[in-house]
Amino acid sequence: MFKIIKRGKKSSKGDAVEPPIPSSLPNVPVDHASRIATSVVASQHVTLANATADPSVVEVLPLLKEVALSERHVLFIRKLQICCVQFDFSDTVKCARQKEIKRQTLTELIDLVQSGSCKMNEIMQEELVRMISTNLFRCLPPASHENTGSEGIEEEDDMYLDPSWPHLQLVYELLLRYVMSTEMDTKVAKRYLDHSFVLKLLDLFDSEDPREREYLKTILHRIYGKFMVHRPFIRNGINNVFYRFIFETERHNGIGELLEILGSVINGFALPMKEEHKLFLVRALIPLHKPKCVSAYHHQLSYCITQFVEKDYRLADIVIRGLLKYWPITNCGKEVLFLNELEEVLEGTQPAEFQRCLAPLFKQLGRSINSPHFQVAERALFLWNNEHIVDLIAQNRRAILPIIFEPLERNMYGHWNQAVHGLTSNVRRMFLEMDSELFEECEKEYNEKAAGASGLVEQRERAWKKLEEAASMVG
Repeated sequence: MFKIIKRGKKSSKGDAVEPPIPSSLPNVPVDHASRIATSVVASQHVTLANATADPSVVEVLPLLKEVALSERHVLFIRKLQICCVQFDFSDTVKCARQKEIKRQTLTELIDLVQSGSCKMNEIMQEELVRMISTNLFRCLPPASHENTGSEGIEEEDDMYLDPSWPHLQLVYELLLRYVMSTEMDTKVAKRYLDHSFVLKLLDLFDSEDPREREYLKTILHRIYGKFMVHRPFIRNGINNVFYRFIFETERHNGIGELLEILGSVINGFALPMKEEHKLFLVRALIPLHKPKCVSAYHHQLSYCITQFVEKDYRLADIVIRGLLKYWPITNCGKEVLFLNELEEVLEGTQPAEFQRCLAPLFKQLGRSINSPHFQVAERALFLWNNEHIVDLIAQNRRAILPIIFEPLERNMYGHWNQAVHGLTSNVRRMFLEMDSELFEECEKEYNEKAAGASGLVEQRERAWKKLEEAASMVG
C-alpha cells in the first residue's frame, strides 16, 4: 500500500502552485480541492537523507523552481524515484491520488528538460534513463490474434488501446525531450542510452497500440540522428526484427513504423553505396514482399525500395527480379500492390538495366494481363500509360512484342471485362504504330501457332476416337 506524505502547510485552493503543462500534452482533469500546496517549511528541508529513504513512497514534493539551486539535484532524483513507482491503470479508482501526484511530477520533469533550466549531471541522467526504462520496458500484453486465432489485420475499430497510455505518453514525451535537448552531451548520454536500451526500444515496436509505436518511431529516429556511434547497431537491430518476421513469425505490429525510419535513413546514404546497404536490400527489404500481410506496410516498403533505385539506378535489375521472385499467384489484391510498386521502380530504371530483366518481366506481365480478375489485368495494362515505360518498351520492342503479343490477342477475343478489352485494344494499337512490320510478323506467327494448335486438337480427337472404336470392338 502506497503512503502519501504531505510536506508543508495546507493552503487554500487559490494558493496552490501548479506545474506548467506543455500544450502538446493531453489535458487531464485535476481535483484542485485535493491538491497540496508546494511551499516548503524551512524545518522540512529536502535533503539527500530523506529524499532516498523510501523509494516506494509517493509524496507531494515542492516544485524544483521553488527550492535553492544547491538542493535541486537531490529533489530531482527524489522526483524520479516517485516516478518509478508502478500502478495498475486498468483500475481507474485504485490509487487515484498517487497516480495524479506521479502525473504532475512527470509533467514538471518534461517542462524542466524542455526548458533546459536545470543542467543535468551524469548521476541525474543515469537516474532519468533508469526511471524511463522502469516505466516503458515491460512485457507487452498477448496479441489479439493469440487470443482469437484470427489471421487478418485488425480493423481500426478493433485496435488495442493501452489503458495506461495517458501515463506512458508522459514518459515517452520526457524521453523525446531528453533526446532532443540541446543541453544533452551525447558522449555522456550514450553510456545510458546504450545498445541494451536500443534493443528494448525495438522490442516495444511490437506494441498493438499505434500511439505508442508512433512515439517509438520518432524517438528511435532521433537517437539514430544524434548518436552516430549507434547507427550500425540500430540498422542491424532492425534487420534482425525483419528476419524474425519474414522467416519465423510473420507477425509483428511495427514493421510499417520501422520502414518509415529506414526510408529516411536510406535517403541519407552516401554514394557510392556501401556493400552492407545493398545486402540489406537483398536480404531484408525484398523478402518483406513475401508475408501475406504485406498490405499492412506495403506503402512504406515501396518507398524504401524506390529510394534505393533513385540512389543507385544499377540496383533496378536486382529489385525487379526480386519482385518477380515473390510475385503472388493467387492473391489478386497483393498482385495489384506489386504492379503499383513495379511502375514506381520502372520510372527510375535506365535502358541498360531494363534490357537485363525484360524477358522474365514481360512474361509475368503477360500473365497479369490475362488475369481473370479485372483489376489485375487493368493495372498491368495501365503501365502503357507511363511515358518513360513506353519509351523503354519502344527501344526494346523487338524483344518485347513477341512475348506480349499472344496475351494481348487472348484478351482481345477472350476476356470477359469490357474495360480490359478496351485497354488491350489501345496497347495493341500502340505496338502497331511503333512498328507495323514487326506487328505483322508477330501476328502471322501467332496465327500459324494458333492453326497448328487447332490441328493438334483435331489430331488428338481422332486418336481418342480410334481408341474408343478399338475398345468397342474388343467389348
